[in-house]
Amino acid sequence: MSDHALKTLAILNSKAPYSDSAGKDSVDIALVFGSFEQPVSLFFQGDGVWQLVQGQDGSAIAVKDYLKTFSAFEFYDIEDIYVCQNSLEQRNLPASFHIEAVQVLNQRDFAERLTSHHTIFRF
Repeated sequence: MSDHALKTLAILNSKAPYSDSAGKDSVDIALVFGSFEQPVSLFFQGDGVWQLVQGQDGSAIAVKDYLKTFSAFEFYDIEDIYVCQNSLEQRNLPASFHIEAVQVLNQRDFAERLTSHHTIFRF
């Protein structure tokens, strides 16, 4: 296996869904890298944690619902999905999400896990 195949990618989501195209763009990039069997981890903090809340529907504001794409992660071997516990608490959100594989981490563990990746894309 070449060094290129061993590099890990972290995608950090910090914006609310449907506020702009950042959330959809991050999902698209994750799926592209996953389709090439590159290790991809998704991180959610700040307003990005809203992307994990169940029952959202972008059609109310005439936006395509990209959140349904999260269900495809398992087919692309995207299993490392992390959310910042502090961000959830600040927004009074429970740790129940529409994808089961989410791991809730405290701020220190979240930062350590994030910085352990070779490349970080921020959305």
